[in-house]
Amino acid sequence: MVIGDECYLPCTPHGIVELIKRSGEEISGKHAVVIGRSNIVGKPVSMLLLQESATVTIAHSRTKDLSALTKQADILVSAVGQPRLIKADDIKPGAIVIDVGNTMENGKLVGDVDYEAALEVAGYITPVPGGVGPMTITMLLKNTVDAAKTINNVK
Repeated sequence: MVIGDECYLPCTPHGIVELIKRSGEEISGKHAVVIGRSNIVGKPVSMLLLQESATVTIAHSRTKDLSALTKQADILVSAVGQPRLIKADDIKPGAIVIDVGNTMENGKLVGDVDYEAALEVAGYITPVPGGVGPMTITMLLKNTVDAAKTINNVK
């Protein structure tokens, strides 16, 4: 993926990009802020967004003045696992917000974004649960079907 070779894409990052595409907005030329630098989500989704011609900024839980950065994002992806880290006033009006975080809090699964408040500001937002998770499973199934086709020489 890093050197541009064709490969099976990581399921969650691929699902995130697919969700952004299905929002109806172009990725090309947009400023994407990815909060999270993991090898599982943060880094791969950043690379995929770069491949789609977005300008990508990678931030993390220790980024100074994170709110100033997130307010500039046309596309905001949060994958740090800190419940409600992102508030409504951290979001640029009309931005695409993809919440990858999932933390159990008082027996309930919550994301990195204060979802209810963010609904008023974001142009498109994914819920937790029910947002990125189902698309991750879809991309896993896609990779499985593609691998089966390759093994069996099916076009």
